[in-house]
Amino acid sequence: MDHTALVGFVVSLLLLQYLAFGMMVGMARARCKVSAPATTGNPEFERYYRVQMNTLEQLIIVIPAMWFFAVMISGLYAAILGMVFFVGRILYARGYTQAAEKRSAGFGIGYLATIILVLGIAGKSLMVLIQSL
Repeated sequence: MDHTALVGFVVSLLLLQYLAFGMMVGMARARCKVSAPATTGNPEFERYYRVQMNTLEQLIIVIPAMWFFAVMISGLYAAILGMVFFVGRILYARGYTQAAEKRSAGFGIGYLATIILVLGIAGKSLMVLIQSL
């Protein structure tokens, strides 16, 4: 069974989540009275901003990794790992917006999914390269 549509759906959820985080930053900017282009000066706003920026920093790795993992190993497992990342980001955002020290569990969950995706691609690529020698 081709799980490309499932991977595409999870990627769309990740992108919608990122858009939602951007909206949360905009609302926090207004609530905390942090005028653009400032990104510092109010700890509450800064936590919302870091949720958005850290998610952006992670997406540049996770999205291509999901697609490569889907093509090279398993679309189903790529989608599952993408959902683990998605849930990790929810927990990360919920914790971090409350207090910076509450971000670790969510970050760790998402990061673990990312590491599995990347190591899976690296391992499979190395196996294919070795077999082709």
